[in-house]
Amino acid sequence: MGKTIHTQAVELLFDAMRTLHTEEEYFAFFEDLCTVNEVLSMAQRIEVAQKLQAGSTYLEVTNDTGASTATISRVNRTLNYGTDGLKLALERLKTKQNEET
Repeated sequence: MGKTIHTQAVELLFDAMRTLHTEEEYFAFFEDLCTVNEVLSMAQRIEVAQKLQAGSTYLEVTNDTGASTATISRVNRTLNYGTDGLKLALERLKTKQNEET
């Protein structure tokens, strides 16, 4: 069996994240915990996933996000064969955005 994220250290990370309330707190937390490139990579993957779910082609996603085709393929594989955590977050984001408009 491969690696798992179900560890005490990851639980601690999630517990710490649940203590954050404002966008400023999230920015400070992630700036302290991660490198700029790590945060930007995660953000890019979410953007890629959102565009793929909206029906964008790989070429359109590359042009819009700057993501490599390898990253796009990895995100697409996650959307199709993952644990649906990313899909759930995207659905909730879409619902939230629709409520705000």
